[in-house]
Amino acid sequence: MQIRFGYVAIALNLPKVTSSSTVTYTTYQKLGNYEKKLEKLKKVTLTNLDDLYKILNYNVDNNIHFYRITSQLVPLATHPEVNWNYRPIFKIDFKRIGDFVKNNNMRVDTHPDEFNVLNSIREEVVESTKRNLWAHVHLFEDIDYPNGKMVLHVGSSQGGKEKAAERFIENFNSFPSEITSRLMLENDDKTFTAKEVLKICKELNAPMVLDVHHHICNNDGDYIENMLLDIFNTWKGQPLPPKIHYSSPREGEKDRKHSDYINAEEFVKFLEVCKPLNINFDVMLEAKMKDLSLYKLINDIKNIRKDWIWVDETTLEI
Repeated sequence: MQIRFGYVAIALNLPKVTSSSTVTYTTYQKLGNYEKKLEKLKKVTLTNLDDLYKILNYNVDNNIHFYRITSQLVPLATHPEVNWNYRPIFKIDFKRIGDFVKNNNMRVDTHPDEFNVLNSIREEVVESTKRNLWAHVHLFEDIDYPNGKMVLHVGSSQGGKEKAAERFIENFNSFPSEITSRLMLENDDKTFTAKEVLKICKELNAPMVLDVHHHICNNDGDYIENMLLDIFNTWKGQPLPPKIHYSSPREGEKDRKHSDYINAEEFVKFLEVCKPLNINFDVMLEAKMKDLSLYKLINDIKNIRKDWIWVDETTLEI
């Protein structure tokens, strides 16, 4: 069983590099004529794309094979009052990023923000969600990365969870296949449990991302051990192995806030639970210290399990 580790968006070892610089709509409105507005958007987007390329190079240099691209890569990309045609402008820049990802056999994905609620009772929210998800699809298309997927929570529980799940399934089935074929569904820490999301994934034939800490916070008494195989099996037929999210609570077992680093002892216990399945999977670490938490976790694991084998700096085999 091989496990690869990844981190989210920001490489703290590159302190002056960020692919998430923004332009607020308020700032945009104050820039005067359209030419000045467009120039600002182009400048920030180019900086973000250049810095993303630097981060990807850094990842390859450190044998980090898994990475989440920020949702803020292109400022105001989906704002209905802006709606600027950035894709042809940065065609070469996107190609450079996509070629690098593919040439280095990297796995990259995205996680649209929490205000994207596919099962909302408000039609304008569902339409906004569709517009935002299209932007992620366009990113994967522009970098020519067929394996690109995006994580989404089931969302609202308005009207009761049963009705909300039905709404999600209905809206999912009505969305374009270009969007739904790239969606991975994740359990959350307040509403939809891992068991409930797994049921939805089975019905929709969609891959499930298990968030281990969310499960600890919200589980209705269900145990991960009883669901792991079924969760991993939702990835059958997919070109990439299953992925999970892992974080540690800041204070107390069920604190929903993420800690700076990962509790290695608890993580090793989780891997021991997974070990009998002998299924490769990737782990996205959702810790505040980003890449630094990845390095610390790996060092901690090496001290706790000295007999485990490391294929390279960030790939574990047990």
